[in-house]
Amino acid sequence: MSGDSKATVISAFSEEQVSRLTGLSVDRLRYWDRTAFFSPSFAADNRRIAFSRVYSFTDIAALRVLSVLINQHNVPVSHLRKASGKLGSMDNGAWHRTTLYVMNRKVIFDDPEGGHQREVVSGQYMIGIPLERVISDTKKDVRALSARSETQIGRVSKNRLVSHNAAVVAGTRVPIRSIREFGEAGYSPEQIVKEYPTLTVEDVKAVLGNNRAA
Repeated sequence: MSGDSKATVISAFSEEQVSRLTGLSVDRLRYWDRTAFFSPSFAADNRRIAFSRVYSFTDIAALRVLSVLINQHNVPVSHLRKASGKLGSMDNGAWHRTTLYVMNRKVIFDDPEGGHQREVVSGQYMIGIPLERVISDTKKDVRALSARSETQIGRVSKNRLVSHNAAVVAGTRVPIRSIREFGEAGYSPEQIVKEYPTLTVEDVKAVLGNNRAA
């Protein structure tokens, strides 16, 4: 994703969460990353380590579009590669302005400056449909995915199926190690919650409090 898109990130998501939100398998996500077809906004140089691929909200919206283009419209991968690059370069404002249309297995993007629609490969002008619904639907599904019970707030848990059995904040996949690293870097609980919107200030204080006690 571009630098502009990173500025609009509202959360961070693991591969498993992205798979649930997009319908794309983890294997496909990793293959797309390896082939530079679509890479997460935040990725470690060593992709073999845990949490080496972290996706932004905008990444998820783009992947949902790509999934629809593949599964419902049979757009060829050779064409999708350019569409993927276009989606990845759009900031939040562009997502709300831009329209998209598919004709003859080709993707058409809105030209915000000229007020026209442009087929991304040939440059032919055509009529499109709005992408803003992708954003609103993704937000709704993210909220549902992030829903937690009151009994999980401010608690730490372990689960062998979550984050490689690492200690996480209950009801999430956020490792307490990551929260402590932010705390050690001088971040306040409120600032850390901005980095992990699925958490509450109570969650962060509980983790940092346990860290100081240790």
